[in-house]
Amino acid sequence: MSPLDRKEAQVRQLLEGPHPAVPAGLATAARTHGRRLLRRRRALRRFGWALLWAAAAAFTVWAALTRPWVVPPSEVSPPLQGW
Repeated sequence: MSPLDRKEAQVRQLLEGPHPAVPAGLATAARTHGRRLLRRRRALRRFGWALLWAAAAAFTVWAALTRPWVVPPSEVSPPLQGW
């Protein structure tokens, strides 16, 4: 008997045998656990979006105040005056 046939026979025996009893509150516990997970994921997602919007707003305010796209004046030589 090959190992594959032996494993198949064991699986068939498990499936045909008596099934274990399911605890009474299993469905209720699974539902409350699932709701808790969904609430947690939704809260984390909202927090992430709020953090992203806050970072974008902070960057916009910083960019508007410091104007990093403007070239600073050259300080290589002093300006010539009185010629």
